[in-house]
Amino acid sequence: MQSFEITPIGIVRNDRTDVQDTDNWGAVRSTITVDERFGEACLQGLEGFSHVEVLFVFDQFPDDGDYREPRPYRGRADLPPVGIFAGRGPRRPNRIGVTSCAVESVDGRELTVVGLDAVSGTPVIDLKPTMEEFRAVDVKQPQWVSDLMSEYFKP
Repeated sequence: MQSFEITPIGIVRNDRTDVQDTDNWGAVRSTITVDERFGEACLQGLEGFSHVEVLFVFDQFPDDGDYREPRPYRGRADLPPVGIFAGRGPRRPNRIGVTSCAVESVDGRELTVVGLDAVSGTPVIDLKPTMEEFRAVDVKQPQWVSDLMSEYFKP
C-alpha cells in the first residue's frame, strides 16, 4: 500500500500529561495553537460553531505493532476481545484519534476547546467544524461499551 506523510497543523496544551489516565475528559480545557504558517485568520468563522472535530496523533502512547489478534478492550480481562478497528483507543495502526469538542473560544491561531481527550503536547493533524448533517443517527453499540464509557467524558 502507498504510504503518505502528514505534517501536524498545531499542538494541544492542557493539564493532562498521563497517557494512562483515560477517564474524566469532560471538563478538560485545551488550547490548540495552530502553526503560524496558516496565518492569523486560519480559524476565522469557527467561533460560529458549537463543536469542532479534532484529529490528532497518539504520539505519546507506546506502539507494539501487532494488530492481528483481537484483544480485550483497554487490556481489561473483564471486557470482550475486539479487533483493532472495533475500538477508538490509541493502539491503532496510524495512531490517529478524533474527538468532537465544544468550542469555547477562538483567538487568532488559538482555539480553546472543552472535552478533548488528548494529553498536552499532542500533535493536531486537522480541525473540522462539527456539522449536524455529518452526525450519525440511530447509533447502536454493545451495552458493555455504554457501561465502560459512562465515566469517559464526566468532569
